[in-house]
Amino acid sequence: MTESIERKLDRILQRYEELEQLISDPSIIEKRDEWQKYTKEHSELYEIVTKLREYKGLCDELTFAQESCQTEDDKEMREMFEAECHLLKSQIEAAEAELLQYLIPKDPDDDKNIILEIRAGTGGEEAALFGAVLMRMYNRYSERRGWKFSVISSNITDMGGVKEAVCEIKGKGVYERLKFESGAHRVQRVPVTESGGRIHTSAATVAVMPEVEEIDSVEINMNELRIDTFRASGHGGQYINMTDSAVRITHLPTGLVVSCQDEKSQLKNKEKALQVLKSRLLDKMRADQQSEMTQNRRSLIGSGDRSEKIRTYNYPQGRVTDHRINFTVYNIDAFVDGDMDDVLNELISTERAQMMANME
Repeated sequence: MTESIERKLDRILQRYEELEQLISDPSIIEKRDEWQKYTKEHSELYEIVTKLREYKGLCDELTFAQESCQTEDDKEMREMFEAECHLLKSQIEAAEAELLQYLIPKDPDDDKNIILEIRAGTGGEEAALFGAVLMRMYNRYSERRGWKFSVISSNITDMGGVKEAVCEIKGKGVYERLKFESGAHRVQRVPVTESGGRIHTSAATVAVMPEVEEIDSVEINMNELRIDTFRASGHGGQYINMTDSAVRITHLPTGLVVSCQDEKSQLKNKEKALQVLKSRLLDKMRADQQSEMTQNRRSLIGSGDRSEKIRTYNYPQGRVTDHRINFTVYNIDAFVDGDMDDVLNELISTERAQMMANME
């Protein structure tokens, strides 16, 4: 472990001990808000401090065992201490790896809900049909994770394809699991519209944006919005809305357009559309700052631009390949049915390994 990391860990331990004194101080306990702030920080540091104390204990045991090896005259006892040194070194190595995991900076958006956008790319109707496959895939994955998946707006073709869809996914750790999905997804298969059995290549793009929770996180001047209402469209029957409840909002400075027809209430549609608009504006702000991000992060997740190909779904070979980490699974049917964890776990592990390497 490097000296800089050891110093950081020592500062964490020192801060934890300071917090222990603060939260037991009667004068602080009287100040409820301040006491709760310190208690929260103390709780957040508990796990890493527990591991750090275990690590220091192992280091002390190793020092004692090494000294005993040098001073012990009895051969059997010396061999016992040498074996203990070997065991302690492996335990210390494992403890160091655990501590480094705690030091990896956490993405502040990891626990947020997301706005998921899917758009058909090149490939005509086949691209739209693939867009529908992707939307179902994320829906099925959400079901597996116990998340809530809902469609805010969609443009469905006559064959059931998705030209464009905006969805909301709510649950624990949604952004952490799906933040690497932004980009172009390519599919290679025989389209249902192809009579000759030839394999076609088409694409759909995905954008994942953390939902803006704080109303002040992104400022919107209502005077810079054009708000239009219209009747929600559907497949007929009970799904046709007879009132102008659907809402379309245009952000004039950027030209961003958001529509919502999910709710029967015009007011609720307006609220949802504004929420999506805030998320898109936040996404745009981050895209504008993309050049300032570290090269290491770009090497893993790419620029996040929707035109960048990140994954290929090859049906004839039954494989799904993520090009950013050169990782392939041969379970395409299960994957598009929501069994995505093998690839997502590999993406997360690769990012963590890269960040740990940078720290070391």
